[in-house]
Amino acid sequence: MARRRLDLTFPPRQATKAIAYHLVKDYDLVPNFLRAQIQPGQQGRMLVEVSGKKESIDAAITFLGHEGITVAEAASDLNLDEDRCVACGLCTAVCKPGALSLATGDYALVFDKDKCVYCEACVVACPRRAVTLTF
Repeated sequence: MARRRLDLTFPPRQATKAIAYHLVKDYDLVPNFLRAQIQPGQQGRMLVEVSGKKESIDAAITFLGHEGITVAEAASDLNLDEDRCVACGLCTAVCKPGALSLATGDYALVFDKDKCVYCEACVVACPRRAVTLTF
C-alpha cells in the first residue's frame, strides 16, 4: 500500500467541493486530513495524507488537477539555523504530534517529518527565530 502527503490548494469556486467523498468512493483511498483551512468563496489549503494503491493515488491526483485544485507533494522539511539555536527546547514543548525532540546527550534537534502536521507552532515558539518549516 502506498502513502503520500499532498498539499492541496483550492480556488474559491472549488472550496465547497466534496473532495473527501471522491477520494474514498471513486479512488478507494484512505485520506488522513492533517491540516485544512477552507472557507466558502475563498482560496483554501489542505494537507492530506492518502493511502491506497499507487495507481489509485495517481488517478486521484489527476482528478484533482482536472477540478482546478493545485496538487503538490508535501515534502516538508525543518530548517534550523544552528547559529541561532540554543537548544532551549521550546519548539519541542509545543509540538503536539511529537515531530520534534531533543536528542539525549548533545540536545540536537531531531525532526520526524512523518509525524509533522505543519501547524508551525514550533516556528512561532522559537524565541530566536531559528526554526522554519517548508512544505
